[in-house]
Amino acid sequence: MHLRVPTDKWSFQHAYKLWLHYGVFWIGAIVAGLIAVLYARLIDFGYDLFLHRVAHNRWLPLLVTPAISAACVWITRRFFDGAEGSGIPQVIAALHGPRELGQRLLTIPILIGKIFVSFLAILGGLTIGREGPTIHVGASLMFSLRRFYPARFNAIHGAALERRLTLAGAAAGLSAAFNAPLAGVVFAIEELTRSFEARTSGVLITAIIFAGVVSLGLQGNYVYFGTIDIGPRLPDLLVGAVPLMGLLTGIAGGIFCWLLLNTKRWMPQTVLRIRAQRPVVFGAACGLLIAIIGIASSGHTFGSGYAEARSMLEGHGHVTALYPAFKMITMVGSYLPGVPGGLFAPSLAIGAGVGNALHMLFSQMQLPMLIALGMVGYLAAVTQSPITAFVIVIEMINGHALVISLMATALIASRVSRFFAPPLYEALSERYAPRHHENAP
Repeated sequence: MHLRVPTDKWSFQHAYKLWLHYGVFWIGAIVAGLIAVLYARLIDFGYDLFLHRVAHNRWLPLLVTPAISAACVWITRRFFDGAEGSGIPQVIAALHGPRELGQRLLTIPILIGKIFVSFLAILGGLTIGREGPTIHVGASLMFSLRRFYPARFNAIHGAALERRLTLAGAAAGLSAAFNAPLAGVVFAIEELTRSFEARTSGVLITAIIFAGVVSLGLQGNYVYFGTIDIGPRLPDLLVGAVPLMGLLTGIAGGIFCWLLLNTKRWMPQTVLRIRAQRPVVFGAACGLLIAIIGIASSGHTFGSGYAEARSMLEGHGHVTALYPAFKMITMVGSYLPGVPGGLFAPSLAIGAGVGNALHMLFSQMQLPMLIALGMVGYLAAVTQSPITAFVIVIEMINGHALVISLMATALIASRVSRFFAPPLYEALSERYAPRHHENAP
């Protein structure tokens, strides 16, 4: 009896340490995966509702979109400061900045505001995605779990613990959003940390697995944009298509980044003044622009662009060659006012549009092949994270014949984009530094 007490005590302490190191992460990842799936369904429901209303009155967006855009700006600035934009810059700022940034940018109110306001935005047809917000939501949820640790543990491991929780939550969010676990790992390494620590890797991967399992269980073994079937033999024209696609998407994505980061260099002074002094009015004006372009494009530029990208991949898309330009304008108009919403899905849609337009030049090539190249190129140009872009798209490919071509396109586009602007998310994250604090555009 005397000898069992230390043994029992040791067993309890060992189990408690395992719980602190792994249990909280696993439970958090499961909840993050559940929230990601429910959030995806909420956004889909909101956009379906918008399309249903517009189908009965094609002019309705002229009223609804500006009003909702203005409301989103007001609600975000009034109640959820820090929830604006995609959320990835906030996660990067919290990971690499002082600890108080995480306590301000990764909170439960921010999580609620991100979900609520982005749902409101999609009800107005704004060009936003849910992937960036899901990353922000996952990071906020996991960061908030630090409260479940004892005060003594927090005092010793506080900063490192918060960083690990944030990183795991963000990666789990992306994994569940795209149903692509490998993309979550690569995104965490390439975009969020630029390194891979041995002590972080195991926890990170298990968190991604748990979130992925939840997503898989609730949504089935689906592929985000469907499966792209590529034949075993690649056409000779691919040698010319890859560098051209990388160049075009790199220029387009670089221009998009430059527009977001250099508003003072291209916006008229009057518009800049309205944006600074009357942000709600500026939001309404952007909403009106989005509505006009949406009506002119027969509704194709509304929303994330998921439906348009998928229809192009399936060969029955009816978008014009100007679709990528129109979509990029509405993307800028949705992001600049500070409405919560992501860039991943709209970027993939724009890339798909570039591939669809380039099919007029390379008509002998398979359309899905060109669309896949366009998607990976434009996403790599916007994020300047070519490996993440490549992994997200490659998980949609049925067959590996196109792997080298996708990698080459992503690398070319990312390099070309850097001639126009620095990495977008890192540049935006600097605006959350205490000495430069202001709302991200």
